[in-house]
Amino acid sequence: MPVAAQPPAVGTPEADASALAARGGERLRYVGAATRRIARGIDLDEIVLGLCRATVPTFADAILVYLRDPLPVGDERPVDPVMLRLRRTDRIPEEADTETRLPLLPSGPDLSPALGGGPAANLCEVRAGGPLAEVLRGVRPVFGDSAAARAALPELLGEGRTVATGNRAILAPLRGRRRVTGAAVFIRRPERPPFERDDLLVAAQLATHTALGVDKAVLYGREVYIADELQRTMLPDSLRQPTGVRLASRYLPAAESARVGGDWYDAIPLPGNRVALVVGDVMGHSMTSAAIMGQLRTTAQTLAGLDLPPQEVLHHLDEQAQRLGTDRMATCMYAVYDPVAHRIVVANAGHPPPLLLHRGGRAEVLRVPPGAPIGVGGVDFEAVELDAPAGATLMLYTDGLVESRIRDVWTGINQLRERLTETARLTGPNPPPLEALCDEVLGPGDRDDDVALLAARFEGIAPSDVAYWFLDPKAQTAGQARRLARRALTRWDLEELTDAVELLVSEVVTNAVRYAERPITLRLLRTDVLRCEVGDDVPQLPRLRQARPSDEGGRGLYLVNRMARRWGATRLSTGKVVWFELAMPPKAAAHPG
Repeated sequence: MPVAAQPPAVGTPEADASALAARGGERLRYVGAATRRIARGIDLDEIVLGLCRATVPTFADAILVYLRDPLPVGDERPVDPVMLRLRRTDRIPEEADTETRLPLLPSGPDLSPALGGGPAANLCEVRAGGPLAEVLRGVRPVFGDSAAARAALPELLGEGRTVATGNRAILAPLRGRRRVTGAAVFIRRPERPPFERDDLLVAAQLATHTALGVDKAVLYGREVYIADELQRTMLPDSLRQPTGVRLASRYLPAAESARVGGDWYDAIPLPGNRVALVVGDVMGHSMTSAAIMGQLRTTAQTLAGLDLPPQEVLHHLDEQAQRLGTDRMATCMYAVYDPVAHRIVVANAGHPPPLLLHRGGRAEVLRVPPGAPIGVGGVDFEAVELDAPAGATLMLYTDGLVESRIRDVWTGINQLRERLTETARLTGPNPPPLEALCDEVLGPGDRDDDVALLAARFEGIAPSDVAYWFLDPKAQTAGQARRLARRALTRWDLEELTDAVELLVSEVVTNAVRYAERPITLRLLRTDVLRCEVGDDVPQLPRLRQARPSDEGGRGLYLVNRMARRWGATRLSTGKVVWFELAMPPKAAAHPG
């Protein structure tokens, strides 16, 4: 029968070689596992924590990790002088240890006061030509009792503080792709065997992988910051509060900072006190998505300024997305609210449906044809017109609010509807405050995707505060418009404004009938201001100019500009609207309506 191989006798060259090979294999397995753990980190703290967890207690009893402050990014020139800040420490706790201190050797003083906030160990300046600068420049780890480390460690830890006698400490520079980004100090207790020469190679591997991870985290963080700032700067800083509707919004990035998306929202004032409400979501998560979002949002603002129907706006957005390139897709909800008619017109391009919270507390999912996403091409979009009762709240949102890894979109929509109903029930007969409602809808917790939320509380404008007429474009129309405006002001007890309104209405109507071929419109709105709107079928916008003394005309807009609180002109698909506003008399402003 075969004879089993006998292990080599202890003390023989064969035994020593076998033990050396075993230790070498253990080191290789440890380095492989440790570097994988470090590489799993994405941000700076995760990478440094990975180094600490991989080191203590397997390789060392304690570790101190210093990083440059601030950390240079890419080819950015580092600041001078170089400052190192203690980023993290880790250690094996001692028995019955109730103090926060590193397990330093008895010959070294306790560093806990410095680590608790003292400048000596928390922050140090790397003096040019000093011992620490020389060690960092040399890149290679050194033992704590080497001449270089004995001179460098007090500079790093603070004068008079040491960490080792013998080979019980390793000072390892952290060198990334272009420069040294920090340093790590590995420490062993007296009762543990000291570091060996091969442990310097292990420390070098740990330091290199950590430094490369730090480089990756810094560049990654800068890219995310730029993309996030790009996205935020393209969202409105604040929303206007048009007459007849109250608005509130929220934007939350995904919990994973890498997932920078293309969510956006907007509220765009339209002629006639209407407002366009827009929420969209560019597919994908990258700086490209944020850039496409900005282009689509700008396009939507331009199209809204033309006062196109919602379905036409989506059609032109679809064409724009195709011009931007292949696979440039987005979902979008576009709605126009009319506070005078108390109606809303909605068109959808593949977006989650809006929710309407009624004044009585009932929440419903609005039935809007889903449509295809923007960028698909060759599809028609359909708009629906719905009631928008005063006191109701419209919620437009992106899918990050209702969809996640653990629930599908329709489950999330139903949960959102129930949450709205419950919130309204708790506030009683009055609608919940709009800002608080947005906070309640978002709720706590991390999210898989970005979230954009736009809430609109419909207030409307009462019919008694609106006067509207169609007038034929004739020479006598200006006088007719003055008489109609005077009667409306008398009905509203605003006789103080009669002279100014008659003069300005006469000038604007005269300009309109000069070129119009179809009936013009005259509308007066009484809200917190008095607004007058004159519409005609001529698309050319009037321009303010200074009339010469010899000119017989050209002074109409000059008078409007001097006397009105605000004025403007908006081109429509059917022509234009010229409008002006006058401040209410003090008595009427104190008691509107």
